[in-house]
Amino acid sequence: MDMFGEAGAALVKGGWAVVPLLVMAIAATALILDKLLLYARAVRTPADLLARVADPAADHEDLERAIAALGPRHLVGGFLAAILAHRERPTWWIESRAGDAARRVEDALGRGLWVLETVVTAAPLLGLLGTIIGMMRSFRLMGDSGPFDPAGVTAGVAEALIATALGLLVALVALFGFNWLARLQARTMDGLERLGTALVDRLRLAAEEAARPSAGRPGGSVTASAGR
Repeated sequence: MDMFGEAGAALVKGGWAVVPLLVMAIAATALILDKLLLYARAVRTPADLLARVADPAADHEDLERAIAALGPRHLVGGFLAAILAHRERPTWWIESRAGDAARRVEDALGRGLWVLETVVTAAPLLGLLGTIIGMMRSFRLMGDSGPFDPAGVTAGVAEALIATALGLLVALVALFGFNWLARLQARTMDGLERLGTALVDRLRLAAEEAARPSAGRPGGSVTASAGR
């Protein structure tokens, strides 16, 4: 408790810059936690389901039921469901819908990351501004013609140092959080691309298999052109 009390007392001495810096710290921390929950609830996918997506022998209807079991808000499940929903269409159509679904996932994962980028840039500048104001206060007290006030000078220096330290700390938290989330987003999108490619290839092969018997019959026409 003494440590928290000392930290609170130090923040009080940090001057006005502490308030916006604390707001930035709370916003950055809340966003990082929200994104981690998003990845845990809407991105993490069972390994057996991922294996079934790439398995040509897996039944489409069983796969659809397994994807639906993930829930309507699951981002990876929604991406795969968007592909399966158009499996009777030509390949170019399926790839187009898969691209749209992937962009929706990317938008959901990247939403709000601008807050961390802003904090990374603004927090050190705000801390520097607080430092300058604190030092100006100290110099003004030292330049007064009245009695020298060492306590006032010390308070100004403390305000300057605390504002600098807090600004750098908030910026570091936001920077590490942003880089971590950006890495998770890139890995998720790479995984989606591989999953989408595997599923589209599987649908194309299934369409080619379905088209072969009809192509050999007199007067028959190849109706399953999705594999072309």
